[in-house]
Amino acid sequence: MQLSSLSRRAVLGLLAGGASPAFASTAVDLALVLAIDVSYSVDAVEYQLQMQGTGQAFRAPEILDAVSRGARQRIAVSAFLWSDPQSQFVLAPWQLLKGPEDAITMGNYFLRAPRDVPRGTTATGSALLFAQSLLQTAPPAFRHVIDISTDGTCNEGPPAPQARDAAVALGTTINGLAITKDVSDLEEYMRSDVAGGDQAFVLKANDFEDYGRALRQKLFREITGADLI
Repeated sequence: MQLSSLSRRAVLGLLAGGASPAFASTAVDLALVLAIDVSYSVDAVEYQLQMQGTGQAFRAPEILDAVSRGARQRIAVSAFLWSDPQSQFVLAPWQLLKGPEDAITMGNYFLRAPRDVPRGTTATGSALLFAQSLLQTAPPAFRHVIDISTDGTCNEGPPAPQARDAAVALGTTINGLAITKDVSDLEEYMRSDVAGGDQAFVLKANDFEDYGRALRQKLFREITGADLI
């Protein structure tokens, strides 16, 4: 996997130190990596809709309620932006989510997030490999999940199924959020080529305005295993 210089420094720092010293040994119910597509097809307005939707999702009461249902009542979350094989940027290093203050902190990472990744091609396989490298630095967790969102199919870098299978072999579950505005069969593509592992699933957002709604449903299901009613 090839990484940009910014991404490489970010990952090397995480690998060197592991999770934040404050909770490196704090066991959690779930270690979740959000992989957010910011490739050519995502314009400035759509990027802001993604960030607003993600920030608001983590502040939603139903997500904190979902976290409170777990045995340990806390999860760990990290997030990064991605596009071409050389472009990944860690937006949020590992954070504990266990209460309202954590939800505000996590939400702010996205609501204030700069777009520090070039608008390149769509290297889904590279994004999956990068996400798995972040999971290697996570606090101890019952489950490892990659939550990958995109509005297109992989068009550069390692094949997505190959990267998916490598992550699944390590016990990781990969779930997809398909933004189907421009690619009508993207949901089916993500089910066949991207999602995998125990109880893996794909949800659809009709467009970027629908992103926040779909992400809330997705987070709730990833945390609890149940659908948000």
